[in-house]
Amino acid sequence: MKHLVAPSILSADFLNLGREILMINESEADIIHVDVMDGVFVPNISIGFPVIKSVKKIAKKPLDVHLMISNPDNYVERFVEAGADYLSVHIEASVHLNRTINKIKSLNIKAGVALNPHTPVALLEDIITYVDFVCLMSVNPGFGGQQFIDNTLNKIQKLKELIKKTGSKAMIEVDGGVTVENSKILVEKGVDILVAGNTVFGSSDAIKVISSLKKI
Repeated sequence: MKHLVAPSILSADFLNLGREILMINESEADIIHVDVMDGVFVPNISIGFPVIKSVKKIAKKPLDVHLMISNPDNYVERFVEAGADYLSVHIEASVHLNRTINKIKSLNIKAGVALNPHTPVALLEDIITYVDFVCLMSVNPGFGGQQFIDNTLNKIQKLKELIKKTGSKAMIEVDGGVTVENSKILVEKGVDILVAGNTVFGSSDAIKVISSLKKI
């Protein structure tokens, strides 16, 4: 499968968010990545249901909603109702992860689990065959524009080995510090979904950057 590109609107111009979504619609992007932060699980607050519902009205690409929140179980249905097509929860925030993943899947969308940089891939052994994708955080979550953590490359390799060993069909998503320059090695290592925020929205030609990421 050709890798997917998911611009992260955390780095978008929120004063002109509609225009940014229309740009993504016209680009070669495959997914729109939406970071939800609650100021508790991570030291930042981003967006919630009203914004996601508004984005969904004009988005022509699926919404990949990444929950960086405590107690994600309490909000799964509402995020699906708001328009999530992919929904990921953090392993560190989910006390009953198997139940949460099954709940997401029962709503007929793709279910994912996210790992912070310090969280070992080995903790996924008993859930990897249940999820549709794994989001490896390659920066400490909470803020865009951070530098890629190099150890992520080792985690990708370990995750690939775990997926192969278990027969899982899970895709690998990498989120944080993804650039045109490092995206080549990420894809070569086996990454299926490239999340890029500042790289896309901080450029003078976002559509060209998305195209470059897609052509890797």
